Amino acid sequence: MGFVGRERELEDLRAQLRAVETGARDARGTAVLVRGRRRVGKSRLAEEFVDRTGVPHVTFQAARHAPVGQELAGIAEAIASSNLPGADLAAGNTPATLTAALTLLAAALPDDRPSVVVLDEVPWLLEGVPGGAGELQRAWDRALSRKPVLLLLLGSDLAMMEHLTQADQPFHGRAVEMILHALSPSDVARMTGLAGADAVDAYLITGGQPLVAQEWQHGETPDAFLARSYASPLSALVASGTRVLDSEFPEGELSRRVLTAIGDGERTFSRIQAAAGGLQPSSLHRVLTTLVTKRAVAIDSPLSAAPSRETRYRIADPALRFWLPFVEPALNEVDRGRPDLARGRVARSFPAWRGRAVEPVVREAVHRLLVDTRWAGVHEVGGWWPRTNTPEIDLVGADARPANRIAFVGTTKWRTNRPVSRSEIARLVADAQAVPGVTPDTPLVAVCPAGVEAGADVAASWTAEDVLRAWP
Repeated sequence: MGFVGRERELEDLRAQLRAVETGARDARGTAVLVRGRRRVGKSRLAEEFVDRTGVPHVTFQAARHAPVGQELAGIAEAIASSNLPGADLAAGNTPATLTAALTLLAAALPDDRPSVVVLDEVPWLLEGVPGGAGELQRAWDRALSRKPVLLLLLGSDLAMMEHLTQADQPFHGRAVEMILHALSPSDVARMTGLAGADAVDAYLITGGQPLVAQEWQHGETPDAFLARSYASPLSALVASGTRVLDSEFPEGELSRRVLTAIGDGERTFSRIQAAAGGLQPSSLHRVLTTLVTKRAVAIDSPLSAAPSRETRYRIADPALRFWLPFVEPALNEVDRGRPDLARGRVARSFPAWRGRAVEPVVREAVHRLLVDTRWAGVHEVGGWWPRTNTPEIDLVGADARPANRIAFVGTTKWRTNRPVSRSEIARLVADAQAVPGVTPDTPLVAVCPAGVEAGADVAASWTAEDVLRAWP
């Protein structure tokens, strides 16, 4: 399967390269920080970009915890084996410092035409060099930025990549930032050849991970894909989560236990605490803070006209959402050649899991779809629940958080065999009265792959196809 999606990101990078070509900025060079979760396709995007541009380029990928001397020698070797016009300068060269390695790189770059430099997993490179960010800044200011070069700094450690550009850091103000998200539901639909609810299922299963989605055969049903994936421990679906956990959350850390608890469906602090083995509140708070900082976990709070301290936690890392509840428990079964046991677990639990997992996808889709409607002023789409969790409102649209005005409330019924009924809308009307800021005139909306029953009093409704349409 060829490269799919990322057209917007590719065009953004082309625009940066054009600025280098035309000399549109004060500095001849331009630096771009590309950050995104592991296995989301950063390296593949950079590879596709340099292949399409055809300009001289060099790529170096850092290794975590590698000796500094080995990494510096690796930079020189990457330069020497590249198609940069000054590549011969690096042959047999062994830089002793990061500054020396980057100065060597600058010397190898052309002066008369643009080039591209890709430093992959730059946080891993910098963490092994005391004062590494300062050395990067000096080399950029004194040498690299004076060449017509597009420097792509890639990194999976989101917190460290953000830290690199903070106001108190040496590299502040020297790079533009690009955030690479997982493939969108519409990208996954195109890759898998599926439509409607099946395409959304494929998105939930793959997490929008390119390496997983590319193993999906065109037109294959979700059941057939899972049967093939569970049949091999080498499949991308089976291997993806382990690689993420091993790289970011080493074995033995409390983070693994907390992630597993949330992945199994626990959403409140107290229930996560119990499921993770009764951690001390201070310990759990520290772990959750780390997971949120790393963007592995997200925090949701009720949306209404009243502030709320109620919080729920959910897995935000797309590589782990499906993997934690459905693949990690099946690893031994896959190794023993019993994929049928893993598939049985999915058959029993997937419908209930999907009902929760699809909610943030639906909310983002609805938010995107509102742009050309009377609700274009809606800036927040969330849900609402009280401390007792009853009633619970799936969709709340508002102008702010907390809301000055509630634009609509709605329900999500993710099913293909039965539309949202008039009685379910009547229940929504009754339940919504508990939401601060809702009035009898607040419009009602619904999301359901099967649509809405005739005569149901809703101001708008969306299907699974509409959800896919939210992403171009």
